[in-house]
Amino acid sequence: MQTNSRLFDDLARLATGALGTAQGVKTEWENLFHQRLERFISEMDLVPREEFDAVKAMATLAREENDALKERLTVLEEKIEALSKTPRPRKAAPAKAKSTTPKK
Repeated sequence: MQTNSRLFDDLARLATGALGTAQGVKTEWENLFHQRLERFISEMDLVPREEFDAVKAMATLAREENDALKERLTVLEEKIEALSKTPRPRKAAPAKAKSTTPKK
């Protein structure tokens, strides 16, 4: 009976060691994968999220200002068109003053 117990103990130690080794290999592969992925992303020259959000906010503000300016321009164009359609009263030309110097 002693030999069976010893055999099982050895097999248990072997399995534990194999599992530990497999876990270590898994961890090494994950680290390697993450390093390669980070290197790949850094080489792609991607924009950080904070910069993207800042530019997006600036673009939204610019679009809102552009829309407001379009509305203002439309109103001004309508006023100009309305003014150009209505006849303007002509001003009388000022009378020319006669010269007091005698002609020679």
